[in-house]
Amino acid sequence: MLAVWTATRAAAAPFYNLSKAASSMAGVQSKYVKSNTRYNGRVKKRKWEENSRNNEEDQPVDKQACPVPFERIKKKKVAMLLSYSGADYYGMQRNPEMKTIEEELFKALLKTNYINEESYNQIQFIGFQRAARTDKGVSAVRQVVSLKMPNEVDLSVINQQLPPDIRVFGMKRVTKGFNSKEQCDARTYTYMLPTYAFENHCTVLEDHMAYRIPTDGISKINDVLKTYEGTKNFHNFTSKKEFLDPSCRRFIVKAECGEPFVSNGMEFAVIEIKGQSFMLHQIRKMVGVVLAIMRGYIDKDVINRALSQKQINLPMAPGLGLVLDQVHYDRYNVRYGGDGFHEVLTWDDVKAEVDEFKKNHIYPNIVNTEVKELPMAEWLTTLDFFTYKELERGRKDDVSENKTEDGSGNKTDVESENIIDNVSENKIDVESENKTDEVQNVEEKSNVSINDVVLEEMKEKV
Repeated sequence: MLAVWTATRAAAAPFYNLSKAASSMAGVQSKYVKSNTRYNGRVKKRKWEENSRNNEEDQPVDKQACPVPFERIKKKKVAMLLSYSGADYYGMQRNPEMKTIEEELFKALLKTNYINEESYNQIQFIGFQRAARTDKGVSAVRQVVSLKMPNEVDLSVINQQLPPDIRVFGMKRVTKGFNSKEQCDARTYTYMLPTYAFENHCTVLEDHMAYRIPTDGISKINDVLKTYEGTKNFHNFTSKKEFLDPSCRRFIVKAECGEPFVSNGMEFAVIEIKGQSFMLHQIRKMVGVVLAIMRGYIDKDVINRALSQKQINLPMAPGLGLVLDQVHYDRYNVRYGGDGFHEVLTWDDVKAEVDEFKKNHIYPNIVNTEVKELPMAEWLTTLDFFTYKELERGRKDDVSENKTEDGSGNKTDVESENIIDNVSENKIDVESENKTDEVQNVEEKSNVSINDVVLEEMKEKV
C-alpha cells in the first residue's frame, strides 16, 4: 500500500510543480497591476508642483488692486408688474438685434444701476423669468416677470429710462424660489375687434363705421365660445403639433364676449379667454374659427372636428387686437399671501394707473389702426378660400385645393390655406416658384398684400 502511494506521488510531482509555478507567476502579475493602479502621492505632488510653477509664470509680475471700490449689494426676489403696447416691438422675449420689450427693460435697469453689465449680458444671473411670452404686435396690460433686485428700488427712476409705451407699475417681494411662469395658475387674454366682423359674408357693408351688431348677436357669439371651455386637444389651433402630443391638451376656464361699445365712431367688442396656458397662435385661431362660423362659412360642428384627431387647417385672426390682460397666482396667494412676509399678487393697489395706461396707449392703438386701415376687413376677405376639410396625415401646413363652381359651371382650383396661415399684421411675405400646377408654401421674403397674392395666383390658374 505504501509502495503504491509513493509511486503515485512521484508520478504527479511534475504537474504539481507546474501548478505551483503558475500560481506564483499569477501572484507576481497581480502585485504588478496593483502597484500601477494604486494611488502614488509622490507622482501627484510632483505634477501639482509643475502646474503651480507654470501658472506662476503665466501671471503678471506686478499685481494691482482694482481702482474701483467694490460694494456687494444685497438682492431679493421680486415680482414686477409691466404694462406695454407691443405695436412697435418684435414681441416680449429678448432677441438679438431686435426691438423687444425685455431689451428695453434691461437697458433701463442697467442705466439705473439696478443690474450690472454682467447681468445685462447674462440675465440668468438675476433669475429673470417672464409669466407669458407675447408675440410681435401683442400688448399686455398686466405682465409679470420675476427677478432679483436690490432692497430699495425707485420705480419712477426706471420709468424715466423706459419708452412711453412701456411702464413698470408695481414690485412685490416673493419667495426665494418663485418663478413667474411655473407658478402661474392661469392667464387671461382679450381680443378686441370691430363688430362688423361678425356680420354674414353675404351682406354687403357699404359703411363699416355705421354698422351695429344686432341685439342677439352677442349671445350667439357666446354660444359658440362656450364650445372651447374645458380640457380639449387644440393640436389644430397651433403649428407643428400632432394629436397624440400631450402638450396639446389645454384647459380653458372661460371664453365669452362682452357688450359692444363705440369708439371713434366704430363699434367694437372684446372677447375674453381665460385658460391655464396657451400655445403659439392658439387664441388667434380660436377667434378666427368663431368669425368663420358667425359669418356663415361653416357651422358650429367644425370646432368639434377641429378638437378631434382630424387635421384641419384653420384661419388665424390678425394679431392687432390680442392683449395679455392678466396672469393669475391664486395658489401662491393662498399659501404665502398671508404669512406676514409676502403680499398677494393681485395688484389692486395700482389698478387705476394700469387702467389709465390701457386707455391711453393700448386700446387707442387698436382703434386708430382699425379705423384708418381696416385691417380686419382686409383679413375677412381671405376666409373665402378655406375648405375646412380634413387634410391628409402630415399635410396640416400644406396647400390644399378648394373645388368651387364658377358662374359658367367650370371648376377652379384655389390654393389658399397656407396663405392665410402666414398672415401677420395683415401682410404676408411671399416667395413662389412656378413649377407645375402646384403652388409652393408661402415663405417670408417680400411684403405683399393679401389681395395681391390671391389675385396673382388666380391669374396664373386662369
